[in-house]
Amino acid sequence: MHPIEHLRYVARARGADPVSLVLETAAALGGLSHEPAGIVLAVRRIVQRHPTVGQLWWLCSHALGANDPFEAIRRCEEQIETDSTVKTLRDALPQDATVCIVGWPTATLNAIARRADLKIFIVESNGDGDAAVERLQRMDIDATLVQHEFLSQVISQSDVVVIEALATGASDVLCSGGSYSAAAIAYCQQKLVWLVTACGTRLPESLWIGMLVDVRAEIENPVDVVPVSLFAQVISPSGISLDVTTSLAAECPPTTELLRRSAM
Repeated sequence: MHPIEHLRYVARARGADPVSLVLETAAALGGLSHEPAGIVLAVRRIVQRHPTVGQLWWLCSHALGANDPFEAIRRCEEQIETDSTVKTLRDALPQDATVCIVGWPTATLNAIARRADLKIFIVESNGDGDAAVERLQRMDIDATLVQHEFLSQVISQSDVVVIEALATGASDVLCSGGSYSAAAIAYCQQKLVWLVTACGTRLPESLWIGMLVDVRAEIENPVDVVPVSLFAQVISPSGISLDVTTSLAAECPPTTELLRRSAM
């Protein structure tokens, strides 16, 4: 496939998980090595098409901010593929725990998939909850779909609520729709609320603000902006931290060139 067609395919993709999108985008951008000037327009269009995927902003920011964008892209691929967040979360979840999650959180589902001892409540979010339940049940995981009217009841039965970031700023987190309610109820019920920030989700403030402008214009994919004060700890590639603010330090340069908009 021609690199430009590959990029158009990625830009139009809907429903893919963030890691797959990053790896596909990296492969497509790598194909532009013979015409590197095309990267600027390509990365702007990618984040414009996928405004809620923080890991794409991270990848594109590194590509634009590097002297050698293709070497930067290769490093990003390696970091995504060796991200330890899934293993850290898998090991951190207590034995035989009841865990509440929201929607289709990629890293969290990958962590849970090898923990047959867990009981999982999955809160419906944007049509993703049912598919997540089916995936876990096929792996013999005890998973139940939860509608929002039962949220308080389910959280009272949970040992921990795990919320996964689509992206973060310095003090707020972009998450799947319904995450704010789940985190707030759990906080009020004095339940543990963990934040998962996989590799590439933590953005500098300039890109975070730019992302929120695009996100608020995106009405087809409802998301929540959740204050970090609701979380007890953060699980990231660096491990587990109780210092939630420091744990949200940016992972990419503030490449404001990414915020300029190009014709679609």
